[in-house]
Amino acid sequence: MKGLFGMGKKKDVGESVPAHDGKWLVQYDRKGCIGAATCEAVYPERWSVQGSGKAELKGSKSGDGIIFELQIDNSELDRMKAAAEGCPKNVIHIINRDTGEKII
Repeated sequence: MKGLFGMGKKKDVGESVPAHDGKWLVQYDRKGCIGAATCEAVYPERWSVQGSGKAELKGSKSGDGIIFELQIDNSELDRMKAAAEGCPKNVIHIINRDTGEKII
Protein backbone atom coordinates (compact mmCIF):
# COMPACT_ATOMS: atom_id res chain seq x y z
CA MET A 1 0.00 0.00 0.00
CA LYS A 2 1.40 3.41 -0.91
CA GLY A 3 1.77 6.34 1.49
CA LEU A 4 0.24 9.79 1.27
CA PHE A 5 -0.22 10.90 -2.36
CA GLY A 6 1.04 7.51 -3.56
CA MET A 7 4.62 8.26 -2.52
CA GLY A 8 6.76 5.91 -0.51
CA LYS A 9 5.85 2.72 1.25
CA LYS A 10 3.17 2.78 3.87
CA LYS A 11 2.75 -0.10 6.28
CA ASP A 12 -0.47 -2.09 6.00
CA VAL A 13 -3.11 -1.56 8.65
CA GLY A 14 -2.25 -3.69 11.65
CA GLU A 15 1.51 -3.30 11.21
CA SER A 16 3.20 -0.98 13.64
CA VAL A 17 6.57 0.57 14.16
CA PRO A 18 8.61 -1.49 16.60
CA ALA A 19 8.65 -0.17 20.16
CA HIS A 20 11.64 2.05 20.67
CA ASP A 21 12.64 3.59 23.96
CA GLY A 22 15.28 5.81 22.41
CA LYS A 23 15.07 8.79 20.15
CA TRP A 24 14.67 9.10 16.41
CA LEU A 25 16.68 11.49 14.26
CA VAL A 26 14.89 13.45 11.55
CA GLN A 27 17.15 14.69 8.76
CA TYR A 28 15.81 17.26 6.30
CA ASP A 29 17.67 18.32 3.13
CA ARG A 30 16.46 21.89 2.64
CA LYS A 31 18.32 22.33 -0.65
CA GLY A 32 16.19 19.62 -2.32
CA CYS A 33 12.88 21.01 -1.02
CA ILE A 34 10.44 22.30 -3.66
CA GLY A 35 7.98 23.84 -1.18
CA ALA A 36 5.07 21.48 -1.88
CA ALA A 37 4.01 22.00 1.77
CA THR A 38 2.76 18.44 2.28
CA CYS A 39 4.86 18.28 5.44
CA GLU A 40 3.20 21.42 6.78
CA ALA A 41 -0.29 20.14 5.92
CA VAL A 42 0.36 16.88 7.79
CA TYR A 43 2.33 18.24 10.77
CA PRO A 44 2.08 22.05 11.09
CA GLU A 45 3.45 21.98 14.64
CA ARG A 46 6.86 20.99 13.22
CA TRP A 47 6.79 22.22 9.58
CA SER A 48 6.10 25.53 7.88
CA VAL A 49 6.81 26.81 4.39
CA GLN A 50 8.61 30.13 4.45
CA GLY A 51 8.62 33.06 2.04
CA SER A 52 11.66 31.49 0.40
CA GLY A 53 9.44 28.65 -0.79
CA LYS A 54 11.35 26.14 1.34
CA ALA A 55 10.01 24.25 4.34
CA GLU A 56 11.32 24.92 7.82
CA LEU A 57 11.66 22.08 10.34
CA LYS A 58 10.79 23.87 13.56
CA GLY A 59 13.24 23.24 16.40
CA SER A 60 15.91 21.74 14.14
CA LYS A 61 19.59 22.64 13.95
CA SER A 62 21.96 22.78 11.00
CA GLY A 63 25.70 23.10 10.72
CA ASP A 64 25.69 24.01 7.04
CA GLY A 65 22.25 25.56 6.37
CA ILE A 66 21.35 22.66 4.07
CA ILE A 67 20.89 19.56 6.25
CA PHE A 68 18.70 20.16 9.30
CA GLU A 69 18.38 17.66 12.14
CA LEU A 70 15.88 17.19 14.93
CA GLN A 71 15.60 14.48 17.58
CA ILE A 72 12.09 13.22 18.26
CA ASP A 73 10.59 10.50 20.42
CA ASN A 74 7.83 7.99 19.78
CA SER A 75 5.10 10.55 20.51
CA GLU A 76 5.97 12.39 17.27
CA LEU A 77 7.00 9.45 15.12
CA ASP A 78 3.71 8.72 13.34
CA ARG A 79 3.10 12.32 12.29
CA MET A 80 6.71 12.82 11.22
CA LYS A 81 6.55 9.61 9.19
CA ALA A 82 3.40 10.88 7.46
CA ALA A 83 5.19 14.14 6.61
CA ALA A 84 8.19 12.25 5.24
CA GLU A 85 6.08 9.80 3.24
CA GLY A 86 4.15 12.68 1.68
CA CYS A 87 7.22 14.60 0.55
CA PRO A 88 7.37 14.45 -3.27
CA LYS A 89 11.15 15.02 -3.30
CA ASN A 90 12.00 12.54 -0.52
CA VAL A 91 14.10 15.05 1.42
CA ILE A 92 12.85 14.06 4.90
CA HIS A 93 14.44 11.00 6.49
CA ILE A 94 13.93 9.34 9.85
CA ILE A 95 16.74 7.33 11.41
CA ASN A 96 16.73 5.03 14.43
CA ARG A 97 19.49 6.51 16.58
CA ASP A 98 20.20 3.20 18.33
CA THR A 99 20.70 1.10 15.20
CA GLY A 100 21.40 3.67 12.49
CA GLU A 101 18.56 2.18 10.40
CA LYS A 102 16.90 4.67 8.07
CA ILE A 103 13.18 3.89 8.25
CA ILE A 104 12.27 6.56 5.69
